[in-house]
Amino acid sequence: MSSHLAHGLGTEPVEPDWPPLTEAEVVAVVGSAEVVWRSPRPLSAAAVVERAGRRLFVKRHHLSVRTPEGLAEEHAFLRHLRERGAPVVEVLDVVTRQEWVYEVHSAGVGTDLYRDALSWSPFRSRTHARASGAALARLHLAAEGFDAPRRSPQPLVASFTVFAAEDPFTALERYVDERPALAEALTDLPWRADTQRVLLPLHGRLAPHLPLLEPLWTHNDWHASNLLWDSTGEVATVLDFGMSDRTTAVHDLATAIERNAVQWLEPGFPVHEQDVDALLDGYESVRPLSASESAALPELLPLVHAEFALSELAYFHGITGSAENARLAYAYLVGHAEWFAGEAGLRLLDRLRRRTSVAVPAE
Repeated sequence: MSSHLAHGLGTEPVEPDWPPLTEAEVVAVVGSAEVVWRSPRPLSAAAVVERAGRRLFVKRHHLSVRTPEGLAEEHAFLRHLRERGAPVVEVLDVVTRQEWVYEVHSAGVGTDLYRDALSWSPFRSRTHARASGAALARLHLAAEGFDAPRRSPQPLVASFTVFAAEDPFTALERYVDERPALAEALTDLPWRADTQRVLLPLHGRLAPHLPLLEPLWTHNDWHASNLLWDSTGEVATVLDFGMSDRTTAVHDLATAIERNAVQWLEPGFPVHEQDVDALLDGYESVRPLSASESAALPELLPLVHAEFALSELAYFHGITGSAENARLAYAYLVGHAEWFAGEAGLRLLDRLRRRTSVAVPAE
Protein backbone atom coordinates (compact mmCIF):
# COMPACT_ATOMS: atom_id res chain seq x y z
CA MET A 1 0.00 0.00 0.00
CA SER A 2 1.24 3.47 -0.85
CA SER A 3 2.21 5.78 2.02
CA HIS A 4 1.02 8.72 -0.09
CA LEU A 5 -2.71 9.22 0.41
CA ALA A 6 -4.98 11.42 -1.68
CA HIS A 7 -8.23 13.31 -1.36
CA GLY A 8 -11.26 11.22 -2.26
CA LEU A 9 -14.97 11.90 -2.67
CA GLY A 10 -15.41 12.16 1.09
CA THR A 11 -13.52 13.67 4.02
CA GLU A 12 -11.13 10.76 4.65
CA PRO A 13 -7.86 10.32 2.72
CA VAL A 14 -7.77 7.44 0.24
CA GLU A 15 -5.30 5.57 -1.91
CA PRO A 16 -4.61 7.68 -5.02
CA ASP A 17 -5.96 6.65 -8.41
CA TRP A 18 -2.41 6.66 -9.78
CA PRO A 19 0.96 5.80 -8.21
CA PRO A 20 2.83 8.84 -6.88
CA LEU A 21 5.58 10.37 -8.96
CA THR A 22 8.96 8.89 -8.11
CA GLU A 23 12.30 10.65 -8.01
CA ALA A 24 13.54 8.39 -10.80
CA GLU A 25 10.80 9.27 -13.27
CA VAL A 26 11.06 12.99 -12.43
CA VAL A 27 14.77 12.84 -13.21
CA ALA A 28 14.00 11.01 -16.46
CA VAL A 29 11.62 13.83 -17.48
CA VAL A 30 13.36 17.02 -16.25
CA GLY A 31 16.91 15.95 -15.42
CA SER A 32 18.56 16.06 -12.02
CA ALA A 33 15.84 17.22 -9.60
CA GLU A 34 14.35 16.55 -6.18
CA VAL A 35 10.65 16.09 -5.33
CA VAL A 36 9.76 18.57 -2.57
CA TRP A 37 5.98 18.07 -2.40
CA ARG A 38 3.44 15.63 -3.84
CA SER A 39 -0.10 16.77 -4.57
CA PRO A 40 -2.95 15.02 -2.73
CA ARG A 41 -5.31 15.51 -5.70
CA PRO A 42 -6.48 12.06 -6.82
CA LEU A 43 -7.11 12.28 -10.57
CA SER A 44 -3.46 12.53 -11.64
CA ALA A 45 -0.01 12.31 -10.03
CA ALA A 46 1.68 15.67 -9.55
CA ALA A 47 4.58 17.12 -7.62
CA VAL A 48 6.60 20.26 -7.08
CA VAL A 49 10.23 19.52 -7.87
CA GLU A 50 13.40 21.55 -7.48
CA ARG A 51 15.96 21.64 -10.29
CA ALA A 52 19.06 23.82 -10.13
CA GLY A 53 17.46 26.14 -7.60
CA ARG A 54 14.26 26.55 -9.59
CA ARG A 55 10.93 25.00 -8.67
CA LEU A 56 8.87 23.26 -11.35
CA PHE A 57 5.51 21.55 -11.34
CA VAL A 58 5.40 18.09 -12.93
CA LYS A 59 2.09 16.35 -13.59
CA ARG A 60 1.67 12.82 -14.91
CA HIS A 61 -1.41 11.48 -16.70
CA HIS A 62 -2.24 8.06 -18.05
CA LEU A 63 -2.78 8.21 -21.81
CA SER A 64 -6.34 6.96 -21.27
CA VAL A 65 -7.01 10.27 -19.47
CA ARG A 66 -4.89 12.77 -21.42
CA THR A 67 -3.03 12.49 -24.70
CA PRO A 68 -0.51 15.03 -25.95
CA GLU A 69 -3.24 16.24 -28.33
CA GLY A 70 -5.68 16.68 -25.45
CA LEU A 71 -3.12 18.59 -23.44
CA ALA A 72 -2.34 20.80 -26.43
CA GLU A 73 -5.90 22.16 -26.29
CA GLU A 74 -5.54 23.51 -22.75
CA HIS A 75 -1.90 24.56 -23.29
CA ALA A 76 -2.94 26.77 -26.21
CA PHE A 77 -5.40 28.46 -23.86
CA LEU A 78 -2.67 28.96 -21.25
CA ARG A 79 -0.38 30.56 -23.84
CA HIS A 80 -3.14 32.96 -24.88
CA LEU A 81 -3.75 33.95 -21.27
CA ARG A 82 -0.03 34.53 -20.60
CA GLU A 83 0.22 36.68 -23.72
CA ARG A 84 -2.65 38.77 -22.34
CA GLY A 85 -0.87 39.21 -19.00
CA ALA A 86 -2.90 36.73 -16.94
CA PRO A 87 -1.07 35.28 -13.90
CA VAL A 88 -0.89 31.67 -15.09
CA VAL A 89 1.97 29.20 -15.21
CA GLU A 90 4.19 28.65 -18.24
CA VAL A 91 4.10 25.28 -20.02
CA LEU A 92 7.73 24.21 -20.35
CA ASP A 93 7.53 20.70 -21.78
CA VAL A 94 5.31 17.70 -22.58
CA VAL A 95 6.98 14.28 -22.48
CA THR A 96 5.45 10.91 -23.38
CA ARG A 97 6.97 7.73 -21.93
CA GLN A 98 5.27 4.37 -22.42
CA GLU A 99 1.64 4.73 -21.23
CA TRP A 100 2.24 8.08 -19.48
CA VAL A 101 2.34 11.71 -20.55
CA TYR A 102 4.04 14.33 -18.37
CA GLU A 103 3.45 18.07 -18.23
CA VAL A 104 6.22 20.32 -16.95
CA HIS A 105 5.14 23.80 -15.83
CA SER A 106 6.69 26.70 -14.01
CA ALA A 107 5.65 26.55 -10.37
CA GLY A 108 3.99 29.98 -10.29
CA VAL A 109 4.47 32.75 -7.75
CA GLY A 110 2.70 33.08 -4.44
CA THR A 111 1.89 30.81 -1.51
CA ASP A 112 -0.28 27.70 -1.77
CA LEU A 113 -2.38 28.45 1.30
CA TYR A 114 -4.99 25.80 0.48
CA ARG A 115 -2.67 23.02 -0.71
CA ASP A 116 -4.14 20.50 1.77
CA ALA A 117 -7.74 21.69 1.55
CA LEU A 118 -10.40 19.37 0.17
CA SER A 119 -12.41 20.46 -2.82
CA TRP A 120 -15.56 22.27 -1.68
CA SER A 121 -13.69 23.70 1.31
CA PRO A 122 -14.63 27.30 2.11
CA PHE A 123 -12.45 30.35 1.71
CA ARG A 124 -10.48 31.28 4.81
CA SER A 125 -11.91 34.79 4.71
CA ARG A 126 -14.26 37.03 2.78
CA THR A 127 -11.13 38.90 1.68
CA HIS A 128 -10.04 35.75 -0.15
CA ALA A 129 -13.53 35.28 -1.59
CA ARG A 130 -13.55 38.80 -2.98
CA ALA A 131 -10.01 38.52 -4.33
CA SER A 132 -10.90 35.22 -5.97
CA GLY A 133 -13.88 36.81 -7.72
CA ALA A 134 -11.78 39.72 -8.98
CA ALA A 135 -9.10 37.32 -10.27
CA LEU A 136 -11.73 35.26 -12.10
CA ALA A 137 -13.06 38.38 -13.80
CA ARG A 138 -9.56 39.39 -14.90
CA LEU A 139 -9.04 35.89 -16.29
CA HIS A 140 -12.26 36.19 -18.30
CA LEU A 141 -11.14 39.50 -19.77
CA ALA A 142 -7.81 37.92 -20.73
CA ALA A 143 -9.61 34.93 -22.29
CA GLU A 144 -11.47 37.12 -24.78
CA GLY A 145 -10.34 36.54 -28.32
CA PHE A 146 -9.35 32.90 -27.82
CA ASP A 147 -11.60 31.32 -30.40
CA ALA A 148 -10.53 27.67 -30.39
CA PRO A 149 -13.38 25.15 -30.70
CA ARG A 150 -14.58 23.05 -27.80
CA ARG A 151 -12.27 20.31 -26.61
CA SER A 152 -12.52 16.86 -28.12
CA PRO A 153 -14.30 14.21 -26.01
CA GLN A 154 -11.99 13.07 -23.20
CA PRO A 155 -12.33 12.28 -19.50
CA LEU A 156 -12.45 14.89 -16.77
CA VAL A 157 -13.38 18.01 -18.72
CA ALA A 158 -16.10 20.32 -17.41
CA SER A 159 -17.88 21.08 -20.66
CA PHE A 160 -21.11 22.95 -21.33
CA THR A 161 -22.73 21.32 -24.33
CA VAL A 162 -25.69 19.28 -23.10
CA PHE A 163 -27.42 21.97 -21.08
CA ALA A 164 -26.35 24.72 -23.46
CA ALA A 165 -28.41 23.02 -26.16
CA GLU A 166 -31.95 23.88 -27.18
CA ASP A 167 -32.85 20.19 -26.90
CA PRO A 168 -30.78 18.92 -23.95
CA PHE A 169 -32.17 15.39 -23.95
CA THR A 170 -31.04 14.78 -27.52
CA ALA A 171 -27.72 16.48 -26.73
CA LEU A 172 -27.29 14.21 -23.71
CA GLU A 173 -27.93 11.09 -25.77
CA ARG A 174 -25.31 12.29 -28.28
CA TYR A 175 -22.87 13.05 -25.43
CA VAL A 176 -23.31 9.52 -24.08
CA ASP A 177 -22.98 7.91 -27.51
CA GLU A 178 -19.63 9.69 -28.03
CA ARG A 179 -18.28 8.18 -24.78
CA PRO A 180 -18.54 4.36 -24.73
CA ALA A 181 -17.34 4.07 -21.11
CA LEU A 182 -20.09 6.44 -20.00
CA ALA A 183 -22.72 4.54 -22.00
CA GLU A 184 -21.62 1.33 -20.30
CA ALA A 185 -21.63 2.97 -16.86
CA LEU A 186 -25.20 4.19 -17.36
CA THR A 187 -26.55 0.83 -18.56
CA ASP A 188 -28.25 -0.13 -15.29
CA LEU A 189 -28.95 3.39 -14.03
CA PRO A 190 -32.24 5.32 -14.45
CA TRP A 191 -30.49 8.22 -16.18
CA ARG A 192 -33.21 8.95 -18.71
CA ALA A 193 -35.91 9.08 -16.03
CA ASP A 194 -33.72 11.13 -13.69
CA THR A 195 -32.90 13.56 -16.49
CA GLN A 196 -36.58 14.03 -17.25
CA ARG A 197 -37.49 14.36 -13.58
CA VAL A 198 -34.66 16.50 -12.20
CA LEU A 199 -32.49 18.08 -14.90
CA LEU A 200 -34.87 19.04 -17.70
CA PRO A 201 -37.08 21.25 -15.49
CA LEU A 202 -33.94 23.15 -14.45
CA HIS A 203 -32.96 23.55 -18.09
CA GLY A 204 -36.41 24.94 -18.81
CA ARG A 205 -35.66 27.87 -16.51
CA LEU A 206 -32.23 28.40 -18.02
CA ALA A 207 -33.23 28.05 -21.68
CA PRO A 208 -34.57 31.60 -22.26
CA HIS A 209 -31.19 33.06 -21.27
CA LEU A 210 -28.93 30.77 -23.30
CA PRO A 211 -29.06 32.64 -26.65
CA LEU A 212 -27.76 35.78 -24.94
CA LEU A 213 -24.65 34.22 -23.37
CA GLU A 214 -21.39 34.71 -25.24
CA PRO A 215 -19.08 31.69 -25.63
CA LEU A 216 -15.79 31.94 -23.75
CA TRP A 217 -12.97 29.58 -22.86
CA THR A 218 -13.03 29.23 -19.07
CA HIS A 219 -11.17 27.57 -16.20
CA ASN A 220 -14.06 25.38 -14.96
CA ASP A 221 -12.46 24.28 -11.67
CA TRP A 222 -12.22 27.55 -9.78
CA HIS A 223 -11.63 26.83 -6.12
CA ALA A 224 -9.25 28.22 -3.53
CA SER A 225 -6.74 25.36 -3.78
CA ASN A 226 -6.19 26.12 -7.48
CA LEU A 227 -4.92 29.60 -6.58
CA LEU A 228 -1.64 30.87 -5.17
CA TRP A 229 -1.83 33.91 -2.91
CA ASP A 230 0.36 36.91 -2.12
CA SER A 231 0.96 38.40 1.32
CA THR A 232 -1.94 40.86 0.95
CA GLY A 233 -4.55 38.19 0.27
CA GLU A 234 -4.68 38.75 -3.48
CA VAL A 235 -4.44 35.99 -6.09
CA ALA A 236 -0.87 35.72 -7.43
CA THR A 237 -1.18 32.70 -9.76
CA VAL A 238 -4.04 30.66 -11.21
CA LEU A 239 -3.33 26.91 -11.47
CA ASP A 240 -4.74 23.77 -13.08
CA PHE A 241 -6.51 24.28 -16.39
CA GLY A 242 -7.13 20.57 -16.88
CA MET A 243 -10.91 20.99 -16.92
CA SER A 244 -10.94 24.12 -19.08
CA ASP A 245 -13.13 24.27 -22.16
CA ARG A 246 -15.25 26.62 -24.23
CA THR A 247 -18.29 27.44 -22.04
CA THR A 248 -19.42 30.92 -20.89
CA ALA A 249 -18.29 33.37 -18.24
CA VAL A 250 -21.44 32.63 -16.21
CA HIS A 251 -20.66 28.91 -16.30
CA ASP A 252 -17.27 29.63 -14.70
CA LEU A 253 -18.78 31.97 -12.14
CA ALA A 254 -21.44 29.41 -11.20
CA THR A 255 -18.71 26.80 -10.86
CA ALA A 256 -16.82 29.08 -8.49
CA ILE A 257 -19.90 29.43 -6.31
CA GLU A 258 -20.64 25.70 -6.37
CA ARG A 259 -17.02 24.73 -5.62
CA ASN A 260 -16.35 27.23 -2.82
CA ALA A 261 -19.58 28.27 -1.16
CA VAL A 262 -21.61 25.04 -0.81
CA GLN A 263 -19.92 22.58 1.52
CA TRP A 264 -20.93 19.33 -0.16
CA LEU A 265 -18.84 17.14 2.14
CA GLU A 266 -20.43 18.46 5.33
CA PRO A 267 -23.74 17.19 6.79
CA GLY A 268 -26.62 19.31 5.54
CA PHE A 269 -24.48 20.97 2.85
CA PRO A 270 -24.04 24.34 4.63
CA VAL A 271 -23.77 27.43 2.43
CA HIS A 272 -21.36 30.32 3.07
CA GLU A 273 -23.71 32.98 1.73
CA GLN A 274 -21.45 35.89 2.63
CA ASP A 275 -18.69 34.30 0.58
CA VAL A 276 -21.07 34.21 -2.38
CA ASP A 277 -21.67 37.95 -2.02
CA ALA A 278 -17.96 38.69 -1.58
CA LEU A 279 -16.99 36.60 -4.61
CA LEU A 280 -19.59 38.33 -6.77
CA ASP A 281 -18.62 41.76 -5.42
CA GLY A 282 -15.01 41.07 -6.40
CA TYR A 283 -15.99 39.79 -9.82
CA GLU A 284 -18.24 42.73 -10.65
CA SER A 285 -15.66 45.25 -9.43
CA VAL A 286 -13.63 44.18 -12.48
CA ARG A 287 -16.18 42.86 -14.98
CA PRO A 288 -19.81 43.80 -14.26
CA LEU A 289 -22.29 41.16 -15.33
CA SER A 290 -24.62 42.02 -18.16
CA ALA A 291 -28.36 41.83 -17.52
CA SER A 292 -28.47 38.53 -19.41
CA GLU A 293 -25.62 37.06 -17.37
CA SER A 294 -27.19 38.19 -14.12
CA ALA A 295 -30.48 36.55 -15.07
CA ALA A 296 -28.76 33.34 -16.18
CA LEU A 297 -26.54 32.85 -13.12
CA PRO A 298 -29.12 31.50 -10.64
CA GLU A 299 -30.68 29.31 -13.35
CA LEU A 300 -27.33 27.82 -14.41
CA LEU A 301 -26.03 27.17 -10.90
CA PRO A 302 -28.11 23.97 -10.28
CA LEU A 303 -26.84 22.47 -13.57
CA VAL A 304 -23.23 23.63 -13.64
CA HIS A 305 -21.90 20.41 -12.14
CA ALA A 306 -23.78 18.05 -14.44
CA GLU A 307 -21.42 17.47 -17.34
CA PHE A 308 -18.39 17.11 -15.11
CA ALA A 309 -20.30 14.56 -13.03
CA LEU A 310 -20.95 12.57 -16.21
CA SER A 311 -17.26 12.85 -17.11
CA GLU A 312 -16.27 11.60 -13.66
CA LEU A 313 -18.72 8.71 -13.98
CA ALA A 314 -17.05 7.61 -17.23
CA TYR A 315 -13.60 7.98 -15.66
CA PHE A 316 -14.38 5.92 -12.56
CA HIS A 317 -16.22 3.23 -14.49
CA GLY A 318 -14.03 2.93 -17.56
CA ILE A 319 -10.54 3.88 -16.38
CA THR A 320 -10.05 3.32 -12.65
CA GLY A 321 -12.73 0.62 -12.36
CA SER A 322 -14.09 1.97 -9.07
CA ALA A 323 -17.74 0.94 -8.73
CA GLU A 324 -18.09 2.91 -5.48
CA ASN A 325 -16.74 6.14 -6.96
CA ALA A 326 -18.90 5.65 -10.06
CA ARG A 327 -21.91 5.33 -7.76
CA LEU A 328 -20.93 8.55 -5.97
CA ALA A 329 -20.44 10.36 -9.29
CA TYR A 330 -23.98 9.45 -10.34
CA ALA A 331 -25.29 10.54 -6.93
CA TYR A 332 -23.43 13.82 -7.49
CA LEU A 333 -25.09 14.26 -10.89
CA VAL A 334 -28.62 13.85 -9.57
CA GLY A 335 -28.35 14.71 -5.89
CA HIS A 336 -26.69 18.10 -6.25
CA ALA A 337 -29.35 19.19 -8.71
CA GLU A 338 -32.08 17.93 -6.38
CA TRP A 339 -30.57 19.90 -3.49
CA PHE A 340 -31.41 23.14 -5.26
CA ALA A 341 -35.10 22.26 -4.99
CA GLY A 342 -34.82 22.03 -1.19
CA GLU A 343 -34.97 24.80 1.37
CA ALA A 344 -31.26 25.70 1.45
CA GLY A 345 -30.83 25.49 -2.32
CA LEU A 346 -33.88 27.63 -3.01
CA ARG A 347 -32.67 30.18 -0.48
CA LEU A 348 -29.32 30.45 -2.26
CA LEU A 349 -30.98 30.84 -5.67
CA ASP A 350 -33.38 33.42 -4.29
CA ARG A 351 -30.44 35.33 -2.80
CA LEU A 352 -28.80 35.45 -6.23
CA ARG A 353 -32.04 36.55 -7.91
CA ARG A 354 -32.63 39.30 -5.36
CA ARG A 355 -29.04 40.45 -5.68
CA THR A 356 -29.42 40.91 -9.42
CA SER A 357 -33.02 42.22 -9.17
CA VAL A 358 -34.35 39.29 -11.16
CA ALA A 359 -37.83 38.34 -10.11
CA VAL A 360 -38.39 34.74 -8.99
CA PRO A 361 -40.69 33.09 -11.55
CA ALA A 362 -43.99 31.80 -10.29
CA GLU A 363 -44.11 28.06 -9.71
